[in-house]
Amino acid sequence: MLPYEFAAEAPDVPGIVYIVDDDCDVRDSLKWLLEANDYRVEDYESGETFIAQFNENVPSVILCDLRMPGMSGADVQEHLLKRRVDAPFIFITGHGDVPQAVEAFKRGAVDFIQKPFKQQQVKDLVSRMLTRARETRRRRLVLQQNRALIEKLTPREQQVLDRIVNGRLNKQIADDLGISIKTVEAHRASIMDKTGSGTVADLMRVVVKSELFPSISSTLAEAIASLPSHTAQTGLPHTAENEDHNARLDTGILTTPHS
Repeated sequence: MLPYEFAAEAPDVPGIVYIVDDDCDVRDSLKWLLEANDYRVEDYESGETFIAQFNENVPSVILCDLRMPGMSGADVQEHLLKRRVDAPFIFITGHGDVPQAVEAFKRGAVDFIQKPFKQQQVKDLVSRMLTRARETRRRRLVLQQNRALIEKLTPREQQVLDRIVNGRLNKQIADDLGISIKTVEAHRASIMDKTGSGTVADLMRVVVKSELFPSISSTLAEAIASLPSHTAQTGLPHTAENEDHNARLDTGILTTPHS
């Protein structure tokens, strides 16, 4: 198994549903409903106690009352936004809180549920949002793991990789950097080794999933995914897109990205 596949193959963590509400009856009602449907639930009577215990490394959904003593639901949301927490945030609201709920949407809340609750609505919403939270976690792990592979490269190897990504062949890379073709080949071999890549297709999957090279087109990324092993020796295939891409690089229309 190649390094870039680890996160994609990792089993999903069950996740947590957090309930934050100063009303004990509301917390108990929601907790009973969700635990009866096999969800792991943690409940807190205030925003302060929730924030002190919140685990951002586990996929989660947050059900938070909009109106609470001390930190309001909006305050809790703002705190998590500053921490760049991307867990789905759902507000619990009363009938008179719709204008505030609309404002919360503008700051990134995914939905709100009104008291009294409709049980099926709550179950369906939590199910969808936990699925979203798990997918977000999976993407984040893939991103982190593939970026870690790229960061293992030396500055010179990253320069070579920049040019591989942009379709440059060994001779062109050697000319660009003022080094010999054999040195380019040595750098390429080291890049392949450090990223655990057996082919250029493997390497480009690492590149694409690292999201460090925004100039790579989706069309080229798809073509890369189907490259045969022998292209590891020669670079990207001589498609019309690649030839045009190289010509634009040579004329200075495009610049190579730097990670």
